[in-house]
Amino acid sequence: MAENQPATLDMPTTYDPKAAEQKWYTYWQEGGYFRAGRIPEAKPFTIVIPPPNVTGMLHIGHALDFTLQDILIRTKRMQGYDALWLPGADHAGIATQTKVEQKLREQGVSRYDLGREKFLEQVWSWKEQYAGTIREQWAKMGLSLDYSRERFTLDEGLSQAVREVFVRLFEKGLIYRGKRIINWDPAARTALSDIEVEYKEVNGHLYHLRYPLADGSGSITVATTRPETMLGDTAVAVHPEDERYKNMVGKMLKLPVIGREIPVIADEYVEKDFGSGAVKITPAHDPNDFEVGQRHHLPQIVVMDETGTMNAEAGPYQGLDRADCRKRIVADLKEQGVLVNIEDHVHQVGHSERSGAVVEPYLSTQWFVAMEPLAEATIRSQKDGSGVNFVPDRFEKIYLHWIENVRDWCISRQLWWGHRIPAWYSESTGEMVVARTEEEARAKSGLTDLRQDEDVLDTWFSSALWPFSTLGWPDEEAADFKRYYPTDVLVTGYDIIYFWVARMIFTALEFTGEKPFRDVLIHGLVRDAEGRKMSKSLGNGVDPLEVIEKYGADAMRFMISTGSTPGQDLRFRWEKVEQARNFANKIWNASRFALMNLEGVTYDRIDISGELGTADRWILHRLNETSRDVSRLIDAYDFGETGRLLYNFIWDDLCDWYIEFAKLSLYGEDAAAKAKTQSVLAYVLDRTLRLIHPFMPYISEEIWQHLPHDGETIALAAWPVFDETLASDAAVAEMNLLMDMIRSVRNIRAEVNVPMSKKVELIVKAADEDTLGIIRRNAGYISRFANTSSFEAGLNPAVPDKMMSGVVTGAELLLPLAGLIDIDQEIKRLEKEAQTLTSEVERVDKKLSNPGFVAKAPAKVIEEEKAKQADYAAKRDKVLARIAELRG
Repeated sequence: MAENQPATLDMPTTYDPKAAEQKWYTYWQEGGYFRAGRIPEAKPFTIVIPPPNVTGMLHIGHALDFTLQDILIRTKRMQGYDALWLPGADHAGIATQTKVEQKLREQGVSRYDLGREKFLEQVWSWKEQYAGTIREQWAKMGLSLDYSRERFTLDEGLSQAVREVFVRLFEKGLIYRGKRIINWDPAARTALSDIEVEYKEVNGHLYHLRYPLADGSGSITVATTRPETMLGDTAVAVHPEDERYKNMVGKMLKLPVIGREIPVIADEYVEKDFGSGAVKITPAHDPNDFEVGQRHHLPQIVVMDETGTMNAEAGPYQGLDRADCRKRIVADLKEQGVLVNIEDHVHQVGHSERSGAVVEPYLSTQWFVAMEPLAEATIRSQKDGSGVNFVPDRFEKIYLHWIENVRDWCISRQLWWGHRIPAWYSESTGEMVVARTEEEARAKSGLTDLRQDEDVLDTWFSSALWPFSTLGWPDEEAADFKRYYPTDVLVTGYDIIYFWVARMIFTALEFTGEKPFRDVLIHGLVRDAEGRKMSKSLGNGVDPLEVIEKYGADAMRFMISTGSTPGQDLRFRWEKVEQARNFANKIWNASRFALMNLEGVTYDRIDISGELGTADRWILHRLNETSRDVSRLIDAYDFGETGRLLYNFIWDDLCDWYIEFAKLSLYGEDAAAKAKTQSVLAYVLDRTLRLIHPFMPYISEEIWQHLPHDGETIALAAWPVFDETLASDAAVAEMNLLMDMIRSVRNIRAEVNVPMSKKVELIVKAADEDTLGIIRRNAGYISRFANTSSFEAGLNPAVPDKMMSGVVTGAELLLPLAGLIDIDQEIKRLEKEAQTLTSEVERVDKKLSNPGFVAKAPAKVIEEEKAKQADYAAKRDKVLARIAELRG
């Protein structure tokens, strides 16, 4: 666009969001305005996008997350920073593989039918489709992303970072391979980490079982919610100090149904005062039992396979699904007479976050990260003040509580989609070697008959490296890594503090020696109007594209970004989006009026110095204050309060007051006053659009391009900053007086039902000479907006006998009744109103004095009637007092 462009007067009557959005996003991208590095000497400001999963469409929660980031990055870009907002997507191992497998099942095909290579071709095809869809959605939302730096967690550069981290952690002894109890998803047939398990309350049963001693001298009763796991029992444990069982420790029990003998052991893990004081120990199917088993060197018997089907160790139950096995074994226990009783029992049951299957605690050989040393470093950094700043700060406690109690992280997954674990095994000797590449593995081991580990890494392993792997690490000399790392702020929801935020912090400290971001802004979830979480089952989800289609991207962005405070959930209401759309229309209509009165004005002719009227000085002061406060609030991530300030300034100060006042000069005969008002109007509108641009980028660009301006795009226009020379407390005091006076006259008119179109007499009694001077200097404004037929101001003006009055700070306003209303007609109207109110008072009195009503009616109804009685009586008394006033 041309520099020093004059105002263009051809703005359409109404704003068309669709046309503007397509036009300006294309313009911004073609101009390269979102690219970082445009100003090499500028201070960098970096945000890396929380990468959405390539599993489907973006939802309204993404819209909130991304809009907040866009507001920050657009603001910093306008403030002169070298702003980088790096986009990308996550391969989302288990989530994406599950989706593709579902799609294949519909075609009657499984991944095993295709084989690994062909299956991965299908997943890459899926990724390309949905990554393209995500880019289209980003564009629809108006996100100012630097697409030249877009990353994907399976990109070669990021894969190199993953391998580097794995090898270094392994070499430090912080990654190990071992046999431990893990969370197993029998539907997806893969291990899960602790935080990929969702616990749901389930109505189940507690089964009390009697295990007889092998010598026939008695029995021990245990309780379990999962009788099918008793097939893997290898002991029953009691507390060492429990007198009831002291003589039984060391004896053998006969496992019901199976008949295998198992020992009674003593272990302090058992709570002797809880239940029977004895617990069955199943080391291969319970994490606590696994630890007990390790201490007592118990066998570990896995009784089901990876699909949740009972295996050969389950004896007669082999081949049964675990749920069917439970039914069969309960019947058999009952038949044997060892089922003491069954209690109804509500308990928390783990479910796979992705597949929804009931998670099976399962003994399995997996890869783990030893978390304690990594956790210690992050805890130290938070406690010595050098750590990440959480906003709101209460989330730091939540983060620390988890990291202080963290367990080793199971990082291997039995999937095909993801980063293959960089470990190789000799086909002949079984020897294992960990290396970045197969070539390195051969060089390290001297072996040639190598095959790579079949498993892939947990998705969050690669996501944990996102802030630095996307910028070129492990090449620490990479230009982007050196310039843009550490990043400045991470914006994310509180639901993934454990999944992602914690892991980014400890990996960054370990591998870069620095925290990955200065601040982490935690926002809430977007819920429906009733406060419910959005879900497919409830059918209450909101598609951001549907919102944009109906109301435009700006309306959605403004509503969603200003509708809550940090850390709090947001309720999505369509009426709020409509209000935001109405706000956009208000901006459009005010701008259109301004442009119609800026003919011939060019950017270099805008001059706000010299003699200015009260309203001009006031609006510049208010703009100045608003600029300062908006900057402060955005830096504090208080987008809700920012939105309120902008809304009030634009709707009230600019549109309802200043533009109305400006009409006197714009339509007047004083050419110099008109030119000054044009300059102030152009200046204020330009700066106002800059302030609203991060929230409403499209409409602000569309209007700004019609204004006199000196740049290519508002996206690169300088951010308004506080200017001491524009501060004017005197103008504020003057304007407040004028606004109070005009409001007071309008209130009096409303009180006596006199329309604004009817002229009235106005007498103003000023408290002092200074106030009188202000009133006389601004008599034109007062007369115009109070719509007076005559206007007199003085320290002691003549006061009429019958009048309406209003009081403002420094002045009394008097409106003679004779010129205001027909007194006789008004008395008649008020007498009729008094009769109506008296009838209502009598009706309620009669009802309340009726013993039958009082005896039968609920207390709440009686209180409501008493409230009505008091209200009607108060209104009647006011009307009667007004009649008395008018009669003199």
